[in-house]
Amino acid sequence: MALLERHETGAVAHLQMNAPDKLNALSDAMLAALKEEFDRLAEQPEIRAVVLSGAGKAFCAGHDLKEMTAGRQAEDGGRAYFRDLFDRCTAVMLSIRRLPQPVIAQTHGIATAAGCQLVASCDMAVAAEGTRFGVNGVNIGLFCSTPMVALSRNIGAKHAFEMLTTGQFVEADRAMALGLINRVVPPEDLEAATEELAQHVASKLGAAVKIGKQAFYEQLEMPIDEAYAHTGQVMVENMLYRDTEEGIAAFLDKRPPEWDQ
Repeated sequence: MALLERHETGAVAHLQMNAPDKLNALSDAMLAALKEEFDRLAEQPEIRAVVLSGAGKAFCAGHDLKEMTAGRQAEDGGRAYFRDLFDRCTAVMLSIRRLPQPVIAQTHGIATAAGCQLVASCDMAVAAEGTRFGVNGVNIGLFCSTPMVALSRNIGAKHAFEMLTTGQFVEADRAMALGLINRVVPPEDLEAATEELAQHVASKLGAAVKIGKQAFYEQLEMPIDEAYAHTGQVMVENMLYRDTEEGIAAFLDKRPPEWDQ
């Protein structure tokens, strides 16, 4: 059975981390599988949304601590291995942001440390009631510095700092209130609710969502005047799409659009 399983429902690709015995930890192999699949998706415009989930009783428990302990046995105490590990993990997180398709995390059980980072790196997230989120590394003496990057770009600074320094879990309802996730649903409705959201996104013009997702993250890093200038140019480019012209005409004619893309 594959470490990362994929199936499709129409224009939605479903990726499921499949290492339930390790709570879908981000092992070296799991990171490699995720990066390979995200690179593949980047070249598949027919896919318009992606759902990321975990098999078993948890979404993702973060890095594989047994592998990290083994890496420490190198002559340099693990310095080169750890640098490479965190670089590879960062590459996976950035791949999600750079994908043209929106990525939705379908979460349950726990999402801890780099697993919480994975949720925060996704564009949207749906959680089953009872799911807990944490950046708990401080509890074992390892501050979650790289998960902090994605977390602090999702929720307010004081809330993020509290999670990072206390190592305490945040329940799903609280995570939604903080802005880490979009929706909380009963466990039995998790797959259906996530699928509904993904299919709704996938029904939109893929080219418009692609240019919009890229602009969304770019403008977040800009001063407001630069953000308006940049997104104004993006809208100019979007308006020139043939399919956008058709979408506007269809709206005015009160009919479904006939898009090529």
